[in-house]
Amino acid sequence: MKTEERTTGQHPPQQRGTGRRGDLIAPAAGVLLVTAAVLIGRAIQDAHGTLVAHWPPLLASWYPHTGPGTPAAVAVAAAVVAYGPGLADRLPWRGLLATAWAASLVWIVSLAMIDGWGRGIADRLTTKHEYLQVIHRFGDIGAALRGFTGHILIGRPDNWPAHVAGHPPGATLTFVLLDRIGLGGGGWAGVWCIVLGGSAVVAALIAVRALADERLARGAAPFLVLAPMAVWTGASADAYFAAVAAWSVALLAVAATRRPHSPRPAAAAAALGSGLLYGLTCYLSYGLTLIALLLLTVLLLTRTARPVPLFLLGALVVPVAFTLAGFNWWEGYRLLVERYYQGAGGIRPYSYWVWANLAATTVSAGLATVAGLRRAAAGAPGSVRALRTGTTCARHRLILLTLAALLALLVADLSGMSKAETERIWQPFVLWLLPAAALLPPGTRRGWLIAQAVVALLVNHLLWTGW
Repeated sequence: MKTEERTTGQHPPQQRGTGRRGDLIAPAAGVLLVTAAVLIGRAIQDAHGTLVAHWPPLLASWYPHTGPGTPAAVAVAAAVVAYGPGLADRLPWRGLLATAWAASLVWIVSLAMIDGWGRGIADRLTTKHEYLQVIHRFGDIGAALRGFTGHILIGRPDNWPAHVAGHPPGATLTFVLLDRIGLGGGGWAGVWCIVLGGSAVVAALIAVRALADERLARGAAPFLVLAPMAVWTGASADAYFAAVAAWSVALLAVAATRRPHSPRPAAAAAALGSGLLYGLTCYLSYGLTLIALLLLTVLLLTRTARPVPLFLLGALVVPVAFTLAGFNWWEGYRLLVERYYQGAGGIRPYSYWVWANLAATTVSAGLATVAGLRRAAAGAPGSVRALRTGTTCARHRLILLTLAALLALLVADLSGMSKAETERIWQPFVLWLLPAAALLPPGTRRGWLIAQAVVALLVNHLLWTGW
């Protein structure tokens, strides 16, 4: 299935000649894109108010501040920069996974705590737009699901808050069930999203190791941990969605790369679990059906369809359950589109957001990711040729995986259903862009990690993001 590089450090032919000058030019272009989005966005917002964002391209307000999490965030960033690459190379694999999850959690929490426990975590999911506002309306879960679509549109009696209306009921039902088992309130909801959101780093490492190789996974680990995206992971429900989608991809990668001597039941369970989680993903967020592009990429990279039957079986479970309970996904999506244009989506100009969304993604992904994607784009033609001939190496497969995520993100962008707030909404796609930084020369990685940390720290100290 795989043709591996035979010598550590040997690069495929198409990577020769791709130099560090290009690594600097691409992030510089990213900075210019963000600057243009800020200046043009402020002009449009001040003149017309149609962007519905105080500090475009981010949904944020100018608010320079420090907080309880400031010393911890700076310390975590310094520790990952100083020790992250070395530990990623030396730790046993399982130890690396545990360390990456722990470090990711500390980084997310420390950034959130810059705004304090209440404003940073506990209150984030309790605002008028959020899921916890409707917990009391799910006393009879069956009746709530059967009548869910009747409350999506503005103007309908007791219409749902924006985030409830904007997602299938799986998202809201999660918080209802947490409340039922005694974990109610914004604090527990925030912890749920942060803990699961941090686990997405582990899922990405497992997938990169399975699809590419361990060396590239280890190279990606510090960048997955120290991602600027963590600003919006703590605490938003989209971090939870990103984790569910990520584990679906990771489990399919494990199932598709089962070695001949590996136990069949484990691969079967992974394929079934991947399908189950993908089905759940589709009932957490309509837009995350696009994760199918990443799942298809996994099958193309591994050149196998073995997991497909069990994957499809698992993928039917959640849709069948919700359909039998009375929720029609397609009707919900149709009404969501109508609701979207009833609100801010109807006045936000596509001509600005179609490119400004990419500026917001540059901020959440970080400059190292932009440099890594530049290398991925340079290596794309050779990687596609190798895929067609069945001669891919680890680097080829990582390139194709990250570009598949970029393609999914671009489809979401062009759809016009993601105008603004993409720094939060696109976490499930941005996660898979981050490993592109493993394509950068090892000797430059500490510098790029500093760039990642600086972006996150500046955003969270200069802006009030509302997430």
